[in-house]
Amino acid sequence: MNLLSTGTSALLAFQRALATVGHNVANANTPGYSRQRVEFANLPGQTNGAGFIGAGVQTTSVVRQADAYVFARLLDGAAETGRLDQLAGLATRLDRTFTDAGTGLNGPLSDFITASRALIAQPASNAARDALLSAAGSLADRFHTLDGQLQALDREINGRLIGGIDEVNRLSSEIARVNVEIVREFGRSGGQPPNDLLDQRDRLATELSGLIGVTTALQDDGALNVFTLGGQALVVGSTTQRLTTIADPYQPERLEPAIQSQGATIRLGSNAVGGELGGLIEFRRTGLDPSFAQLGRLAIGITEAVNAQHAQGLDALGTLGGPFFTAIAPRVTGHSGNTGSATLAATVADPQALPLTDLVLRFDGSLWTASERGSTVALPVTGSGTAGDPLRVAGLAVQVSGSAATGDRFLVRPTSGAGSAMTVAITDPGRIAAATPLAASADLGNLGSARPGLEILDVGAAGFLSTHSIVFTDAGNYTLDGTGPFAYDPAAGITGPGFRLRLDGSVQAGDRFEVVPRGPGSSDNGNIRRLAEFGDLGLFDAGTVSITAGLDRMTVAIGATARDVDLARAAQAQISAGISAEREAISGVNLDEEAANLLRFQQAYQAAAQVIGTADTLFQTLLAAVRR
Repeated sequence: MNLLSTGTSALLAFQRALATVGHNVANANTPGYSRQRVEFANLPGQTNGAGFIGAGVQTTSVVRQADAYVFARLLDGAAETGRLDQLAGLATRLDRTFTDAGTGLNGPLSDFITASRALIAQPASNAARDALLSAAGSLADRFHTLDGQLQALDREINGRLIGGIDEVNRLSSEIARVNVEIVREFGRSGGQPPNDLLDQRDRLATELSGLIGVTTALQDDGALNVFTLGGQALVVGSTTQRLTTIADPYQPERLEPAIQSQGATIRLGSNAVGGELGGLIEFRRTGLDPSFAQLGRLAIGITEAVNAQHAQGLDALGTLGGPFFTAIAPRVTGHSGNTGSATLAATVADPQALPLTDLVLRFDGSLWTASERGSTVALPVTGSGTAGDPLRVAGLAVQVSGSAATGDRFLVRPTSGAGSAMTVAITDPGRIAAATPLAASADLGNLGSARPGLEILDVGAAGFLSTHSIVFTDAGNYTLDGTGPFAYDPAAGITGPGFRLRLDGSVQAGDRFEVVPRGPGSSDNGNIRRLAEFGDLGLFDAGTVSITAGLDRMTVAIGATARDVDLARAAQAQISAGISAEREAISGVNLDEEAANLLRFQQAYQAAAQVIGTADTLFQTLLAAVRR
């Protein structure tokens, strides 16, 4: 080897180094770019009698500064950020829907209770009755509006799933295409890394993880395999498996992500999907569905409580009160794979026992079993399913029509969607049953001090709307409509057909009391006074939670969830920022460092050129000496 070839090798090496520095500077602000560095190695020297003489330098590779572990953490961070961004955004919207004064339930419910109390003061006033019906209509409309907004969110999630899956498929195809280019370039270059293609693939994989959450595995040929969090392959070398959507087997209006694999479409479970798509599915399960159920439970609770008390009263036309709100029936849908002809119809049997979760009823060929959806824990079921003996489960009565086949399944939604079914059944204000159907009075000739008070027990009891006479034979015994005598217990009162008479004070022999039906146009307010208290009745969770408390709990729970998710998103933002900073420390371009490298390699290049110039001078000197 000679001085010229040594200088030439140095000149070429430093020229490549300068080009690499220039490439780094040019891409200092390119997203996902990894700083590149030229690797130098000395050329093997040759021996002579005096030892080994160096032969110069060579560039062995241009490598990018990247760390596989940081890349894996970057994928995890992108997935978690995408999930929490979706959760936080949707949860905040849900919170505003239920807590805003213009869209929440508190205002219309308060107005309805206020209108009920106003009718107490003027039970015969048509204006007060009209105001109560108007308030009831506004309350029902608000339930419709809120339920409609939840349905709109559900449809929006469908749309986002479709759009997100299309983007996942595009990114997967791009990664597969880049895989082909990388494998080809590895082969053409003898194993040298195509750094810019590797950066492009990492950037695509990070975007993909933000959408669905992925893990990766590197093949020996340089291709990157990409998998969902559940282990399903999205990209294997140059091939991809496409995602699609399928309908929920119980609720065909809902879409779920699935993967097309080996000619079959396989539903992806919630644990298999992360990122933005996972956030959408999680919000539907943990935010939207509970809100549907709680809103519906409030609608059913108000309907059942108001109707039960309204039926105990007498309207202005002199007839017993009918339903104030139209009764709400829980929704039942069959599984798309059912083979039998059975249909199920459910009614509310016990509002206090209604669960907030959907139920699945299964027929095993002879018996019906029940469980919460997504659970294998069996719930108690009684009854045969006939009209006279319906299935009894979780506060519901379910009637089976037709023939169920073995393995048939039905989804029972006790409360979900009930908000959209709430409707005022009364249109005539005169039909508001404000009065108590019966009136109790004491005979003017009574010697005792007792004053009667009446409690309605069952308006459907035989003889309820008849005149009833109670006569005391002595202070401890009485007759009822000429039957008896019966022992008198002041604490228990006197029970008659559908009513209980309580006496405040002492009685003496011969004291007489009468219970008589009221007529049309009564100005009594006894029933509306009790109806106005419906908001404080214990109707949920085995009678421990009232309607107003249930509403407060719902709004607080929705707000707390929104705050918790927002805090988690803020924390994840800090974590992701730390991962990005770590990547920048390894892979980012530092312009000051590149400027120093530029100066260093420039000087080295000039020195190499000087070596070549020296070699040329020596060669010219040698030629001149030979010519003489």
